[in-house]
Amino acid sequence: MRESTVEKLQPIINSGRGYVTTTELLGIGFSNRQISELLEMGELEKISHGQYWLIHSGISKLKEYKAIEIGKVNPEAVICADSACYLQGLIKVEPKVMSIATRRSDRHGMNMNFSVSRHYYAERTFEEECLTKSTPQGEYKIYNIDRSVCDCIRFQKDIEKDVFELVIDNYKKRQGAQLERLKAYAKLMRVGRKVEEILGL
Repeated sequence: MRESTVEKLQPIINSGRGYVTTTELLGIGFSNRQISELLEMGELEKISHGQYWLIHSGISKLKEYKAIEIGKVNPEAVICADSACYLQGLIKVEPKVMSIATRRSDRHGMNMNFSVSRHYYAERTFEEECLTKSTPQGEYKIYNIDRSVCDCIRFQKDIEKDVFELVIDNYKKRQGAQLERLKAYAKLMRVGRKVEEILGL
């Protein structure tokens, strides 16, 4: 990377975020043509329209970088099901496909650099048990473990068999599981009987 380019990017590098937008790049003196050149040179990784990662900044992506990038592309999207179970430590195996929830009315494109399974929710259930996680590189939304286990059962056919079994086995062993909240959510989603059967409630 040329010295002049490094100097321009230094404030963003110093921020520790590693992510940068087209607006920020234009604001520190890059032209659209220069941004295209940085992409061609392998200095930028395109995350989505107008969102980039600084490849040679010396900053490493966090473990939850996929969730952070989902949050940058669509701040209203929520990490759900097996992906939420992984990020919250219920399972140690990262699912091959990132599970996300959006409102049925959400028209955001979700073309990511990794595989995504998108689930559409009605307004009445979308924000139930939703948390916001903050990191030095950005925020993302995620459902709590109890709701996520219930959603794994709802979307069982979309989840790898070994991952699904890990979720269920680990949840059964988990201390402090909020079973009443899980059952209430399962009833709301009309999968109460199936949830009780799989979890042995």
